[in-house]
Amino acid sequence: MWRRVTFDVHLDHPPSRVFPYLADPGRWPEFAPAVDSRRPLDEGALRVGSRWAAVDRIGPFRVRFTDVLEVVEHDRRVVWHSTSPWNSRVEYVTSPVGGGTRVRADYHGDVADWLRLLALLPTSVLARILQRDFTGLRRVLDAEDRARSWP
Repeated sequence: MWRRVTFDVHLDHPPSRVFPYLADPGRWPEFAPAVDSRRPLDEGALRVGSRWAAVDRIGPFRVRFTDVLEVVEHDRRVVWHSTSPWNSRVEYVTSPVGGGTRVRADYHGDVADWLRLLALLPTSVLARILQRDFTGLRRVLDAEDRARSWP
């Protein structure tokens, strides 16, 4: 079942702090509630074609797949493809706004197997679920700020 969810988020942190989290799957478990783990499958620096073994938690279930980096434009844009059963693509575009960052997140794909049940949820519900990642990211970045300002 093909679905698309797009939304804009504002974070009170510059793109140079936000983008590294979106571009590095190894950091996703720090802020994304559904992410159980990400492990690089390829050696070397992150580059187009880099693959990550991925496990997400959906309720009591573990979903295993591979994330593949399709596009990376430093501090501006990153696109990840997730293999089956997600069969999806997420594009994050960051742009500076004042001292913060506007993130345009575009999720779309053709979810397979039992995960199609998630695709039956209304778009507004799916958006709220996906926006939890940004709530977590905001929390992580704010905690970094507090740690830096501690005497």
